[in-house]
Amino acid sequence: MPGLLNIGVIGLGVMGQRMLARLAAHARLRPLMVWDADPQVLAQTVARHPHLRPATSADALIRSSELRGIYIATPPQAHIPLTEAALDAGLAVLCEKPLSTDTDAARACIARIERERRRAAVNFSLAASAGLSVLQQTFGIASRRPLGALRSVELELSFAAWPRPWQADAGAWLSGRLEGGFTREVISHFIFVLQRVLGPAHLLRSTVRYPVDGLGAETALDAELLAAGVPVRLRASVGGVPGAPADHNRMLWRASEGEIELSEWFGRIVQRDGTQERVLGSPEQHHVSGTVDLLLHWMAMIEGHSHSLPGFAEALAVQQTIEALLAGADKE
Repeated sequence: MPGLLNIGVIGLGVMGQRMLARLAAHARLRPLMVWDADPQVLAQTVARHPHLRPATSADALIRSSELRGIYIATPPQAHIPLTEAALDAGLAVLCEKPLSTDTDAARACIARIERERRRAAVNFSLAASAGLSVLQQTFGIASRRPLGALRSVELELSFAAWPRPWQADAGAWLSGRLEGGFTREVISHFIFVLQRVLGPAHLLRSTVRYPVDGLGAETALDAELLAAGVPVRLRASVGGVPGAPADHNRMLWRASEGEIELSEWFGRIVQRDGTQERVLGSPEQHHVSGTVDLLLHWMAMIEGHSHSLPGFAEALAVQQTIEALLAGADKE
């Protein structure tokens, strides 16, 4: 039977805690060492998970000879330096997005990964989703187009507040204009899906609304893009939509002979073909299968096998589209 794959976790905020929960009962991926810049958070995490060993620093964790890989869940500014250190140590890296605040450093890291054939991926949560598989089968390059030619894609998101209440402990960076905002944190997942299915998206127009303080992240975004010749419309805002959940997202792919609607993080998938409507699976099934598939692909990456997790180059392509959206010519 294959042996355990020991993992180190750097960053114990919301995403770090979620990953620890996902790994809690896994047969092979075993979180062994953890570190966070906040000593109190580190102590609380180890108290909740007595099998974990606290590292004295991120560098000490990375230099441990017992690890096969690390998961990086820090603010974006540290992603590339930590990745470079992990590559120096021969570790496989799973990193949170956005990839970096330094595009040149990200490109240099990508070049190294490709040159040295290192193992590194970025955690876009929809990469292992059933919804992405459905879209690839229906609209991807190799698809037989069961719903005909794709005509348009629409994406709408709304948030009752930003950061969301469960992100309150994530730090000020999440609400700031430099590293945070819902476009980088949430819309990036859907841009990843769009570009995985159709290829590069090109910005046509973007209107961004920011707080008057000059420091806060965006509060609204309205944009148009083009991907593989298909028009894409994107609308997002903080403040909520009457009748919608506090954290709402919906992606609609319209084709000549039907459409696919994916909502609430692809938990609900509806296919319409003529007068027929089919709900594909259930939110519970999609959640379980997505988690299982993510961990399977993570194991495959660590062991040097083929996997479908987004690489750093794909993540940077997503980030470049995101930054283009935020740098739109029209600002309010």
